[in-house]
Amino acid sequence: MARWMVFFEDSEEMAQVRAENSEAHLAYLDKNRDRILIAGGLRPQPNGHYVGALWIIEAPSKAEVIDLIEADPYYRYQYRRYRLFAWGKAFAERPVVL
Repeated sequence: MARWMVFFEDSEEMAQVRAENSEAHLAYLDKNRDRILIAGGLRPQPNGHYVGALWIIEAPSKAEVIDLIEADPYYRYQYRRYRLFAWGKAFAERPVVL
């Protein structure tokens, strides 16, 4: 199973999508918590407006990760771009705990 990092970058119009789909988005993350291990919004400063997000995913293929991303209620190709990377963390034997 590979680990993947997804970096989302949002346009200003994404604020409306967030407002309208917040509950569905959080339910989607919870439903997929076995694969979307870490997820959260990114802000330029604490309590600032969201400008993107970061996910860490465990999935066997890039295609499965893309399917997860694009099925998210927040995903709108015109308002949210993403970059996808295979992730190999340092010290593989150490657990990640937040």
